[in-house]
Amino acid sequence: MAPTDGRRSIFDCQNSTWLPDAVLVRTEQGEASADISVNRAFDGLGTTRAFYREVLDRNSIDDHGMRLDGYVHYGASYNNAFWDGQQMVFGDGDGVMFTDFTSSLDVIGHELTHGMTEHVAGLEYRNQSGALNESMSDVFGSLVKQWSLEQTAEAADWLIGAEVFTPGIEADALRSMKAPGTAYDNATFGKDPQPDHMSKFVHLPDTEEGDNGGVHINSGIPNKAFYLTATGVGGFAWEAPALIWYEALKASGPTTEFQEFADKTYLMAGELYRTGSVEQQAVLAAWREVGIRISGVTAAQRRGRRRATIIGDDNSHEGDTLAVLARQIETLSSQVTALTKEVGTLKGKRVATGPGLPASSRPGNSRSARSENS
Repeated sequence: MAPTDGRRSIFDCQNSTWLPDAVLVRTEQGEASADISVNRAFDGLGTTRAFYREVLDRNSIDDHGMRLDGYVHYGASYNNAFWDGQQMVFGDGDGVMFTDFTSSLDVIGHELTHGMTEHVAGLEYRNQSGALNESMSDVFGSLVKQWSLEQTAEAADWLIGAEVFTPGIEADALRSMKAPGTAYDNATFGKDPQPDHMSKFVHLPDTEEGDNGGVHINSGIPNKAFYLTATGVGGFAWEAPALIWYEALKASGPTTEFQEFADKTYLMAGELYRTGSVEQQAVLAAWREVGIRISGVTAAQRRGRRRATIIGDDNSHEGDTLAVLARQIETLSSQVTALTKEVGTLKGKRVATGPGLPASSRPGNSRSARSENS
């Protein structure tokens, strides 16, 4: 990687909120700092940059080597981290409710992905498009962590910001992708308001007080859909599921909503891994479980495709399915040949058999923010 491709620089705000006065404390050429927040921010930016490059084949946030600037010790006891459209900013937390936000790799990945989403699709930060924006950040933030730890979808915790609460706060994390609405339930913050199904969609005003139409709340629905897709496919979520979601994001626009995005993931799964594949079926089932039916897919088609998938049995998926199908074709061919001979005898002439069915193939898997708050 060239030095300018996603070059990292970390600045110390020294508890000020005026970024131009921040002091440069670490660069690509510099040594590690004595300040753990500086090092965690530097490493988190680097891990996310490597994930974009190796998994998504993307050169930094904008795919053109955009530099990665991080600002630590922002404000006094500031309880958040955010991407402001140009750089990543970290608060130290107040030590009562929140700790240093550089401690959470998935939060770093989340915030940087706001920048990626801005460059890829420009999803408007309001209502359903805004909730998709937040969900994309949760999805790829979680994947950065899973990829760095080499975790399977089944082994991952699917929590966002599990490290940011102090021990005195009874909370698992900021959000749970596996079980939206269960990340916390305490006297300080109340109960996690995220829904996990369209029937529980929260309608809020498109105002700052209304969370821009519930962008941090309703993101639980597409979050759950990605979790279900990943566990439905199995293995590493940063492989097929990540590529499906990334390609669907690339095909999205500023006002894309849940239904349109769901349809895109289904189409992308078919393009990348074959129509009716395990991956496409996992996408179909995942969105259905959160209350979104893929457009143009009938109940009969869903039942038929499920039966086709089940033929394979166990975990060998398409390989077993094709093997069974080949045996069925061989048996049928023998029957046709025998019948041909009988008919030829009766009619006194030879009857030609039809062409055989072509074999299917599956592509190999590859490992491949504006001011939104976490």
